[in-house]
Parts: sequence; C-alpha cells; structure tokens
Amino acid sequence: MRTYITVKSKERTACIDITETVQDVVRDSGITNGVCHLFVAHTTAALTINEGADPSVMRDMLVYLNKLVPFDGDYHHSEGNSAAHIKSTLVGVSENIFIEQGKLLLGTWQAVFFCEFDGPRTRKVTVTISGT
Repeated sequence: MRTYITVKSKERTACIDITETVQDVVRDSGITNGVCHLFVAHTTAALTINEGADPSVMRDMLVYLNKLVPFDGDYHHSEGNSAAHIKSTLVGVSENIFIEQGKLLLGTWQAVFFCEFDGPRTRKVTVTISGT
C-alpha cells in the first residue's frame, strides 16, 4: 500500500512531528505486522527519528545543523539553497519503521520528524506499508 502525507512548513528550517499522521496511515492500512517505509522526494528536506517529548531537542538539532552548514557559505549553486541540499544529505530522506500489532514500533520517547531546510513550502512524504 502506498499513500502520501502533505506537510506544510512555515519557516525556512523546521522539524515537524508527523508521527500521529503516519500512525493514522498505518491504522487505516489494516496492516498489523510489517514495515512502514517513509521517503521524501525533495532534495532540500529530510526525515529523522528522534526525541519527541521535549521540543528543545529538535530545536537544538536545527541550531547545530545551521552552525555546521550555514546558509551563507562559499557555495556555487545558483539557487542559493546549497545549505539545504547539504543538510538533506546529512540527515537523509528515508526511514523504515517496523509495525507491530498495528502500531509503529518506536521507542518511548521517539517521534518521526519531517525536516524542512528550504521553506516555507508544501511537501509530500511517501508512505509505503507492507506486511500482514
């Protein structure tokens, strides 16, 4: 089964918790045991799994990524968003999450985040679910 989640960012960089939306897709699929594969087909966005209980964790991640890869650098890409491309590569564009008893098999504090590095924009996350 394949479907798409739409994510709208309001800032240049943001980490948006999409855990509940992904869980809703899993529930609606009827799959009780399997794998949920998430993929973002954008070169300036990413996906990650990290702590969802304390929002300052993802804020810290963005602050550090922006220090590591600043918006203004010695880049040659004419669109002016090279930093976003680099951050997307560093974080990654896909995640696989096991499904057990109809639920995403995440740790107690884990959440799924869509990472926007070139916003604000409207994006799509591809969700592919397989199993029984």
